[in-house]
Amino acid sequence: METKRLRVTLATLAVVPFALTACSSGGGGNASTADASTLSVIDYYNNEPEKTIIGEVLDECAAEIGVTLERQTVPGKDLIQKVLQQSSSKTLPDVLMLDNPDLQEIASTGGLSPLSDYGVSTEGFAKGILEAGTYEGEVYGLAPTVNTLGLFYNTEILEAAGLTPPTTWDELKTTAAALTTGDQYGVAFSAVATYEGSWQFLPFLWTNGGDETDLNSPEAAEALQLQTDLVNSGSASKSVVNWSQSDVKDQFAAGKAAMMVNGPWQIPALNETPDVKWGTVQIPINKAGQTPVAPLGGEVWTVPVTGNDAKQAKAAELIECITSDDVQLSLAEQRFTIPTKPALAEEFVSRVPTMEAFTEQVANARSRTGKLGTDWPQAATEIYTAIQLSLTGQASPKDAFTQAAEG
Repeated sequence: METKRLRVTLATLAVVPFALTACSSGGGGNASTADASTLSVIDYYNNEPEKTIIGEVLDECAAEIGVTLERQTVPGKDLIQKVLQQSSSKTLPDVLMLDNPDLQEIASTGGLSPLSDYGVSTEGFAKGILEAGTYEGEVYGLAPTVNTLGLFYNTEILEAAGLTPPTTWDELKTTAAALTTGDQYGVAFSAVATYEGSWQFLPFLWTNGGDETDLNSPEAAEALQLQTDLVNSGSASKSVVNWSQSDVKDQFAAGKAAMMVNGPWQIPALNETPDVKWGTVQIPINKAGQTPVAPLGGEVWTVPVTGNDAKQAKAAELIECITSDDVQLSLAEQRFTIPTKPALAEEFVSRVPTMEAFTEQVANARSRTGKLGTDWPQAATEIYTAIQLSLTGQASPKDAFTQAAEG
């Protein structure tokens, strides 16, 4: 998922380059013969229950391949800075988890080892997942599960109004308008001035045939016009420009929004509000024949270049284990995420029926860095800047992207 965390610019990598040779994980031992019985691991699953869920899987896989782990969890906003510091001090971990949009920038420094060097199979993984873990034709990271965006709706509110979940933009607007009454808005979404706002815009941009390589296209303007119309009509709150995805969930859970754009990571919190009955559908399309396309969220696991060949090989074995079929299904079921192998979709949905729409959405989901690579952060900034300009009335949807690029 795309969170509100502050992201450290990786331009500093030019100043703090990755050490590609002669460095050992943990700073000790001969590069090629040091003991490989212990692997160091860093990830950002520092909140429960994910910290424990991931930890148990890592420990089980470590036991399977005959190693012990020294695991460290850090807040998401601090991960990249920590990686840079470890690079400088030659103490990179043996196994590194990265938010998938960060992988290409780290791989471009030479700090990661291609998984093909260790014979790790990438067969059966969805195309978008492989794109998220690929840099210059080599796969550097794999994800056991992913997430994406969909449209949640309050089943009782829609049934009382005699309405069905919208499947098109026109239906989204008319349904949202019909469900707007009193202090209840028809729909809620995040348009905050962070990557989180850009992430929530992408399903409408991509589904409409727009592309982050050309934000001045008519398709991009149409997608922004949709959000602008929802706010200007009163069907969505003007406060969406300040709402994180968690804020959007709070509005929905409190009955102040009949529908919301959000991800499955909100399901555990929604399950704690049993009075709210909900369902999900894929993101609505603009025109007949379009396919709903949403971004892929989630983390990839990588093998840093530490100079210790034995440990790097064991790290690759660990990644193979945590992305195996059984582990994918187990993690997806526990975390309300989606397996990264389409062949597992049917079994997963039979176990967790509430994840059906998200599982369908992932089949056509895309990596944010798939087209722009290391230039994605610039595009993301232009997207959320344009959204703010349009939704606050400072620019028309048609002009907002031009102004954002100039700013």
